[in-house]
Amino acid sequence: MTSSELRRGFLDYFAKRGHRIVPSSPLIPHDDPTLLFANAGMNQFKDIFLGQRVPEFRRAASSQKCIRAGGKHNDLEDVGKDGTHHTFFEMLGNWSFGDYYKAEAIEWAWEYLTSELQLPKDRLRATVHHSDDEAEELWAKIAGIPRSHISRHGDKDNFWEMAEVGPCGPCTEIHLDMGADRGCGRPDCGPNCKYCDEVHDARFMELWNLVFMQYYRDENGVLTPLPETHVDTGAGFERLCSVIQGKSSNYDTDLFMPIIRATEEKTGRGYVSGVEGTPFRIIADHMRALTLAITDGGFPSNVGRGYVLRRILRRASRAGRQLGLREPFLYELTNSVVDTMGSAYPELEERRTHVATVIKREEEQFGRTLNRGIDQFETFAAELAATGSKVLDGEKVFQLYDTYGVPVDLTALMAEDMKLTIDLDGFNRCMEEQRERSRAQAKFDRAVTNFGEGLVSEFVGYDTLSTEAQITGLAEGAIVLDQTPFYAESGGQVADVGELFNAEFSFEVTGVQKQGTAIVHFGKVTRGAPSVGMAVTAQVNSDLRGRTMRNHSATHLLQAALRAALGPQVHQAGSFVSPDRLRFDFTCGEAVPPEVLRQVEATVNARIRENLAVNISHSTLDEAKASGAIALFGEKYGETVRVVRMGNFTMELCGGTHVDATGQIGYFRILSESGVAAGTRRIEAVTGVTAEELAREDRDRLARISAILKVGVDDVEPRITALLDRLKEIERELEKAQTAMAGADVDAWIREAGEIGDARLLIREVTLADPKAFRALGDTVREKLGKGVALLIGHDAGKLSLMLLVTDNLTSRIQAGKLMNELAAIVGARGGGRAHMAQAGGGSPERLADLLAKAPGVVARELGI
Repeated sequence: MTSSELRRGFLDYFAKRGHRIVPSSPLIPHDDPTLLFANAGMNQFKDIFLGQRVPEFRRAASSQKCIRAGGKHNDLEDVGKDGTHHTFFEMLGNWSFGDYYKAEAIEWAWEYLTSELQLPKDRLRATVHHSDDEAEELWAKIAGIPRSHISRHGDKDNFWEMAEVGPCGPCTEIHLDMGADRGCGRPDCGPNCKYCDEVHDARFMELWNLVFMQYYRDENGVLTPLPETHVDTGAGFERLCSVIQGKSSNYDTDLFMPIIRATEEKTGRGYVSGVEGTPFRIIADHMRALTLAITDGGFPSNVGRGYVLRRILRRASRAGRQLGLREPFLYELTNSVVDTMGSAYPELEERRTHVATVIKREEEQFGRTLNRGIDQFETFAAELAATGSKVLDGEKVFQLYDTYGVPVDLTALMAEDMKLTIDLDGFNRCMEEQRERSRAQAKFDRAVTNFGEGLVSEFVGYDTLSTEAQITGLAEGAIVLDQTPFYAESGGQVADVGELFNAEFSFEVTGVQKQGTAIVHFGKVTRGAPSVGMAVTAQVNSDLRGRTMRNHSATHLLQAALRAALGPQVHQAGSFVSPDRLRFDFTCGEAVPPEVLRQVEATVNARIRENLAVNISHSTLDEAKASGAIALFGEKYGETVRVVRMGNFTMELCGGTHVDATGQIGYFRILSESGVAAGTRRIEAVTGVTAEELAREDRDRLARISAILKVGVDDVEPRITALLDRLKEIERELEKAQTAMAGADVDAWIREAGEIGDARLLIREVTLADPKAFRALGDTVREKLGKGVALLIGHDAGKLSLMLLVTDNLTSRIQAGKLMNELAAIVGARGGGRAHMAQAGGGSPERLADLLAKAPGVVARELGI
């Protein structure tokens, strides 16, 4: 059975039992800031479990894309060591929202495994929570499992909780006995064996976890029964594949082998199991994680989930280096991932080129960063030499690893070559501190999650900006209404502002958010006091709403114009729409040329002048996509979607507010185009009154410049060009004069230079501030020095510039680039260079005397004198 057949068969099995098959939510949880990545199938149903949303259906099943590589759930360091740990994996699951419970969940799980997949019953084991007598009885009654094959465990293994506070309950797990040749070898070995964990080779493999949510845990840890009980299950897709396909490792299945085979072709090496194959397994796992995460809107960066993705990519790149690959190669492996999984997740094919572009650029950057890391190590080593120490402290080892991506083993090898050791314990402490920070960042934020529980607000703001409403919920600085015209911040559009008021009371609304089924108005009371049940008028600021609508409608026109100019591979990667301006992020591998930007701007303004009608309709998600409507990938859509069409030019799924016709936008003007991440560009623009104001400011500015230059407006450009040409000419003349003046002194400097063995040593302080003149002076000194070493020290506004020169007849004995690291470290500067010339900058002038005193000895040592 192929992996595709297994995935489809699981979903079909539960569809026949009344479950709604729901698509996987994106790996990047755009609407849940408490998660780095989607890490379980239940993520998209969290608001149901918290009582914030009434489900449209009582039963659901899915195959969910998951990443566990940060925070509490972090398998990153274990990937590649065994055959079951992964950063990216798929979780098969079925759910009951107050419908069926333990008996049905156990029955269907057992039937699916033993009847559909034909797993041997005598090799299956069940674990239950030590308090769950009901689950143990059901396993014995329904599945006929012998009592000896059912084991009880504590909270660590068999109790599940969403967070420290919230829904929770006991769980039961199904394990498969992989055979006596696996595991720790102890006679009492069983499911959840701690000794198997130590050898990374469990005899009993967990296949499925059935969670029974029946309690609510409060801040004091007290468990209270929930009004309704729920079922949340998760089965490891990769593990099931390995079992069904008769493989001893997940990596031997058709999910990973195409990537491993492609890596074999790149390296010319064959894959083998065991420790030798670890780099292959790391690459195969990490390429799946990167390809799926970047497809879903993730980007490598230095913060949050982007930092995790950067670590994953660099770990895969380092694994490639272990296999002899020095040039970028990971980006080519994305094709293997897309070819393997594209049928299940069509968005992979749509974003194939974008993903490869992002990964290639990140690989190239990492290569440069790693080289800088090696240079940084040499700087650290020079600092140690200056102090006489032989141990590189753990913080510096961690800096090389964390900032520059230099593996610890590579740092240890470089240190060994220089007769140094590394502080491994200190490095491990830094690593643990980083893990703590990551865990703290990933903690579930429950501060506002339960606000508005049970409250329902109706949004009426598409049709009116003012309505009578009733207060249904209150908190400090927050009010919930039964109906409201205020648009809640969503989809990149900022929230409305305005006022809630009546004869005795007034509340200034400064922000609006959705919390479950409630729409919460944030702000401050300016008069009177609110109370639940009070009738108020809800009034949106119409001017600001109008400006926001113009900008939002313009983003739709902008996306269509970009796709027309650059091609259908352009997709929205994010947006921000406010009354003042709009920001639109889109997938594109390189900067958009100015002439294309002008074309895009002209296209948008042409559609505005056409005054296209903006039509709003509703349909099912599948119908809308079939008709050509563009969906924002990563956005959560219900069964019924809102379709915004502007003439025949653009059609998108959108819940935001819009103008009635494009002519109301007035005028569209692009302010800037820039890069925000590898493969992602950003356009900032304005419309309407704001665009008109900028045009007036430009006109006034041009008039002022014209007056300063004392020429007509039409002559401003040639006048500025002429002035710049004259300025460049003056600068060239000044540079020549400075170089000539300095060159006149070189002969005298060389006559005064000291001798060091058979060579000259020239150390000189100069006052040249211009970098070009400084380099020209260095060339002159080196040319006239004959045989020797020169250290030039330039002063510029309290900063030092160092230049070390070595004549060609000495470079076999002394290397300027290497020696500069040691000399620069004396004054706290940094730099580098080649064998005959090196430069450094920065440092403290107060330490210059120390440099002047030590430099002759350092040079003499290098010359062997």
